[in-house]
Amino acid sequence: MLELQNISKQYGRRIVLRGITLSIPKGEIVSILGRSGCGKTTLLNIILGLTEATDGRIIFDGEDITRVPMEKRGFNIVFQDYALFPNLNAYENIVYGLRNNPTRSTREEVDELINLLDLRAHLGERIHQLSGGQKQRVALARTLVMKPRLLLLDEPLSALDGIIKESIKERIRTIARTFKLTTLIVTHDPEEALTISDRVLILNDGVAAQFGTPQEIIRRPADDFVRRFILSQLEVKRANIGRLFSNETPSRT
Repeated sequence: MLELQNISKQYGRRIVLRGITLSIPKGEIVSILGRSGCGKTTLLNIILGLTEATDGRIIFDGEDITRVPMEKRGFNIVFQDYALFPNLNAYENIVYGLRNNPTRSTREEVDELINLLDLRAHLGERIHQLSGGQKQRVALARTLVMKPRLLLLDEPLSALDGIIKESIKERIRTIARTFKLTTLIVTHDPEEALTISDRVLILNDGVAAQFGTPQEIIRRPADDFVRRFILSQLEVKRANIGRLFSNETPSRT
């Protein structure tokens, strides 16, 4: 379980995050949702260990990791731009991290990931030969072979659309279920957050406006900000997320 206890971040007089408190069970997918500048990427970086919190504690599986360096937390992130090595082919990118950690994943485990992410046909291709969706899957595979304790995704679907976006969303859900991997996703897109996540944290100027399931947020928005931010944008896309307005529980398959 990941627990954030009263996490705050301040740069000089500018308060970026104020009193963020939540608990995330193992294997759950949580989206951190909000407008640009609301503090969502800062919160992701604090969890990763790239940035230190000004106040508060981070507890992971019962251990206080607030001051534990990033490289010792065992968390991995997939960045928005994928950060792949253009001089290497897809397979070389996937296994790159195993050069210094050859026992982290076996060949069979690497093959399992390649099949899970449907990359077998693209292993010999250079990065410039891959589509956006294929690059995203390579980036996911490269991260997963290192067996992270927590998976962080920064705007993973922002460069994708249509069928490709739905395919990646499905694969993220499958990965979280298959490996019981707690997954945090930063996004500015309400539809994306509400259709991929078990729960959603909505930030408003560094404050937690609401933390709940997609159904709770749709049916019982916590305040006017949540109502305006979520519902006004979803009216246009309502047909795509009709199940959120029904009694159906979101599928994790």
